[in-house]
Amino acid sequence: MLARIERQFSVVRVVALLGPRQSGKTTAARMYTASAPDYAGEQAYFDLEDPDDLRRLADPKLALGNQRGLVVIDEIQRAPDLFPVLRVLVDRPDNQMRLLILGSASHDLIRQSSESLAGRLATLEVTPLSGDEVDAADREGLWLRGGFPPSFLADDDAGSWLWRKAYVQTFLERDIPALGIRIGAQALHRFWQMLAHYHGQILNASELGRSLGIGDTTIARYVDILVGTFMVRRLAPWFENIKKRQVKRPKVYLRDSGILHQLLGIRSASELLRHPKLGASWEGFALEEAARTINAAPEELYFWSVHAQAELDLLLVRSGKKIGFEFKFADAPSLTASMRMAQDVLALDQLIVVRPDGKDYALARGVEVTTLESLRARAW
Repeated sequence: MLARIERQFSVVRVVALLGPRQSGKTTAARMYTASAPDYAGEQAYFDLEDPDDLRRLADPKLALGNQRGLVVIDEIQRAPDLFPVLRVLVDRPDNQMRLLILGSASHDLIRQSSESLAGRLATLEVTPLSGDEVDAADREGLWLRGGFPPSFLADDDAGSWLWRKAYVQTFLERDIPALGIRIGAQALHRFWQMLAHYHGQILNASELGRSLGIGDTTIARYVDILVGTFMVRRLAPWFENIKKRQVKRPKVYLRDSGILHQLLGIRSASELLRHPKLGASWEGFALEEAARTINAAPEELYFWSVHAQAELDLLLVRSGKKIGFEFKFADAPSLTASMRMAQDVLALDQLIVVRPDGKDYALARGVEVTTLESLRARAW
């Protein structure tokens, strides 16, 4: 991450680290400031959850006008009015300031950032812990507890569960209102729980709306909020010019498996292995791990489906190539008619079937079975 920050600063003067709260943004920023190049020999740090720092930035031109070197502003989503001022300061001919801003919401949700700092801002997403950041022996625990460090590192499963329960409550009661979003915590929590049962499925806004007694537009707004706060992945459908009924609605996944399990009431590994959402849970966990491993931008990732005929869990479209992924919680996946159809219709360059463990082997021409462990070891 530190090298990626430095690489972006070689191109722009403002770098944003965006990701969910407690994902490690502040830790990454502190590590960078400790090892950062000598940007004019000065550093300043503002945490907008600290009332004193908020008061210091009450007049941002006064506080930052003469600032040189590296300036870190944490929890930027709490002061969106700063963005136009930051643009003015960054555009000064004599500017010697580098800005590292940290936020718990995407720049699409904090609209001022994309509008005011367009062309001046590079964004890096900071995710919770992934499999390549933990010991191999702990990766099953990573699936159960999720990647948020306090949850993953808890002394036991009960402690991890309690942390995640408190996290969800704080997210709904404090973080969402801090973004200026006026939605009742109970209503959004009920929607989030229901969405957990749609994990890995096509989003049916009308069905969800009927269940909750709200309209489709409200459902769409709730999904936008959870996507914009890095809680949910909305996977877009891919279309081919074929004479078949292709699915045109997105799929939804809760991005952190630990939060998914908390919302589903799964407290232990034994409960997970007996739960009806076992396969969907592992699919979502493996999909997130794969997306991070291949360092994919959201616009490179899709799924593909033909009604009642075939489906591909994940499609990577990059540099003119199409690579398909299927995620199977099975000991020995077999070649299915759905896989063959996806391979033929999409003209896949490669189809990778990912399972939890075992040896890698070729399933058919252009189709291979592998594990997450092997997937992480590849160069992408």
